[in-house]
Amino acid sequence: MSEKQIHLIVSRQDGPESKPYTEEFKIPYRPNMNVISVLMEVQKNPVNAKGEKTTPVVWEMNCLEEVCGACSMVINGKARQACSALIDQLEQPIRLDAMRTFPIIRDLMVDRSRMFDALKRVKAWIPIDGTYDLGQGPRIPEKVRQTAYELSKCMTCGVCLEVCPNVNSNSPFIGAAPISQARLFNTHPTGEMNKEERLEALMYDGGAPDCGNSQNCVQACPKGIPLTTSIAEINRQLTVYSFKKFFVS
Repeated sequence: MSEKQIHLIVSRQDGPESKPYTEEFKIPYRPNMNVISVLMEVQKNPVNAKGEKTTPVVWEMNCLEEVCGACSMVINGKARQACSALIDQLEQPIRLDAMRTFPIIRDLMVDRSRMFDALKRVKAWIPIDGTYDLGQGPRIPEKVRQTAYELSKCMTCGVCLEVCPNVNSNSPFIGAAPISQARLFNTHPTGEMNKEERLEALMYDGGAPDCGNSQNCVQACPKGIPLTTSIAEINRQLTVYSFKKFFVS
């Protein structure tokens, strides 16, 4: 009886400007493996299905518990995290592709700078001067805290940008994750001090009004974050802010 094997088909690319190609691997099966553990087996012994020596597949990983978002890739046509993709739950052959919304660095590793730059654009942080003690912060109502907690689950994995038809090389749309993070920090009592700066950044090209409402993001989010609700709420805040600007200026 032949040994049970895992059949991988990996989309590979030697560099940003290199021509993409596919390479197949056959890995001995073990129970409870995930895609990361299979790629690690390839890394230990980089021999393809033809028996030819090759280079190890390049990918990113960190936490291995679906918290960091680094191992995001397209697995059997679905953008998700490789660490939570269990082999026993995947149809074979297992096809691994890099996310195409972001520039490819090599193989399955992509440059997610577009998303991180968008977070900078919306000032997705709480600006606190740490040179002195500000004392205890204001109490947050439980309902607001629960909303903020759901929004804070974002791990900047990039899946919502990958599945969005409005996020591409021909569009400046920043995507759902940065918009939702703007909502998170606008909700915070201290972060609200910079609310208008965030709204100003989201009013124009690439901002929240550019959302096409496909709702792919909320369906694909691995953390179940209410992304479309966040976009709707930011659009509401933008409307109020626009009226305020009109009548104050």
